Amino acid sequence: MVTDGKADDGGRISRRDVIVAAGGMAAAAAAGGSAARAAEAVAKGLSYTPKGNINHSACKWCYRRISLEELCVKGKAMGLTAIDLLGPGKAFDTVKKHGLVCSMVSSHGINPGLNQKKNHARCLGAIRRSIEATAEAGFANVICFSGNRAQGLTDEEGLDNCAEALKQVVGLAEEKKITLCMELLNSKRNHKGYMCDRTAWGVALCKKVGSGNFKLLYDIYHMQIDEGDVIATIRENADYIAHYHTGGVPGRHEIDESQELYYPAIMRAIVKTGFKGFVAQEFVPSRDPLTSLAQAVRICDV
Repeated sequence: MVTDGKADDGGRISRRDVIVAAGGMAAAAAAGGSAARAAEAVAKGLSYTPKGNINHSACKWCYRRISLEELCVKGKAMGLTAIDLLGPGKAFDTVKKHGLVCSMVSSHGINPGLNQKKNHARCLGAIRRSIEATAEAGFANVICFSGNRAQGLTDEEGLDNCAEALKQVVGLAEEKKITLCMELLNSKRNHKGYMCDRTAWGVALCKKVGSGNFKLLYDIYHMQIDEGDVIATIRENADYIAHYHTGGVPGRHEIDESQELYYPAIMRAIVKTGFKGFVAQEFVPSRDPLTSLAQAVRICDV
């Protein structure tokens, strides 16, 4: 829908947006592009210049039927500066070719994780390899996971085990200027038994590790399910959060008016904390994937 004023917080396209986007696409077409394709991109809302307050990214796994090459090209046109959750290798070359970065690099899997000592060698090996590759590529963040609860393992013991493991690699992260990020995931619906399922537990781990190079990946979708109180939690724990993921609740689909979270307010709260990292879209599109992604970027671009 085109309105007379600016695009509203629901992601609808304003007349002003269309005029600005049309001007940008016309310039691209004059430089050798296709005027017809430029007009089509404007009409679909797939071309957009962000305000600059949010660094936009998107998780590749949500777009399995779209090649990384296409996601880079079309994502960049709609305002992305990064692609999330790529492993070291050829993918790094692809995003760099398009002037993008990988905003979060993969390492070990969700489970087994760092909360059990028997998994430390396996997980830490993967983390070290990712730190080295991420630093060599000039990127900044590597993901890690707590793993699931196990019989006879308390949350406090799991916390201590995670801290023991992370202290073995955080020095390398500091040396290479990499931030290790443990993701907060819900244990209610998607990841039964996952231990790092509360912000307070994750913050306690950050304090035990005691390094600015270990922080949290706050997944808004997951934390709405397990604890709610999203904006207040973000405000109170901003110093321990290095990265954000999105997703609509319920269902992990589009982040528009079809779900219960109001993302413009959440994004404004994030901006007010002084956050300079990335917000990566991690919803699973239920409609045309690129149209939904373009809409999500606009919704979050406060």
